[in-house]
Amino acid sequence: MRKGLFIGINNYNHVSQLSGCNNDAMAMASVLKTDADGDPNFKNIVLTSAEGYLGREVLEGHIQDLFSGDCDVALLYFAGHGNFDTDTDEGMLLPQDYKSAKDGIRLSDILNWATKATKIKNKVIILDCCQGGAAGEMRALRSESSVIGEGMTILTACKKEQAAMEGSGHGVFTGLLLQALHGGAANILGKITPGSLYSFVDNALDAWEQRPVFKTNVSQFISLREVSPLIPKEILRKLPDWFAEAESVFALDPSYEPTEKSFDPDHGEVFAQLQKCNRHSLIEPVDAEHMYYAALNSTGCRLTALGAYYRELAIKGHF
Repeated sequence: MRKGLFIGINNYNHVSQLSGCNNDAMAMASVLKTDADGDPNFKNIVLTSAEGYLGREVLEGHIQDLFSGDCDVALLYFAGHGNFDTDTDEGMLLPQDYKSAKDGIRLSDILNWATKATKIKNKVIILDCCQGGAAGEMRALRSESSVIGEGMTILTACKKEQAAMEGSGHGVFTGLLLQALHGGAANILGKITPGSLYSFVDNALDAWEQRPVFKTNVSQFISLREVSPLIPKEILRKLPDWFAEAESVFALDPSYEPTEKSFDPDHGEVFAQLQKCNRHSLIEPVDAEHMYYAALNSTGCRLTALGAYYRELAIKGHF
């Protein structure tokens, strides 16, 4: 079972208003509710300031409920104001009734609740708020060291000294996350992991913009969402058959090319699959610029480093 809590706060009583946080929470919950093929993914609760009053007591209760019980993945998403209190070395999320530091929800408390949830295999915390990068730092030491429990992953919009920007109806960070979750961060198999989400966002933001922060303590990445594979699994499973060794060359000749008189339909079917792998950088032609010329000149094709990786996964039966 997977469960998610999505919080968006636009309207604050005592601090400045925001505009895109409600949209952010609803959009993130919507995309993670199902995989691209419609299969169920996360069972979600969505809380926004448009539909209810999100004071500290309410939010803390929901977050503690999220990190309780037994499930495979518990995901917390928050879009709203964040702050870092230098007097206490505490990062915090700001509820709707926030007035001063004592009213914030301390990130250290959230991490503590998540760490104590030992029956939850994976805990994922995504924060689109200012100064969210403070999550997971050691208190009182003002260092960059992490204190993240086993099975926990944290992804934040910016470092603890930075602001998280809004634009075009969404936070900049969440807008990129949505692109990534719709397929931009998918691997060849169509899986989107926390690591690939971070990589997608990191590459999209330059050195002068807010810098996302990624911290994790896991033995392996989980898939947060799945989209259609770039290459069907049944084709990927053929890589060890086509290439007996990672360095092997698959011999081609004109019979693989449909435009040639010697064309063999069985060879043409294989060639079409090899070309699909070539388009996604798993295979490259030998001594030729294109697969077409590799067939015409009877050279061949070979695995790239990425192709060798997926060949190995196929041998191990990972898909």
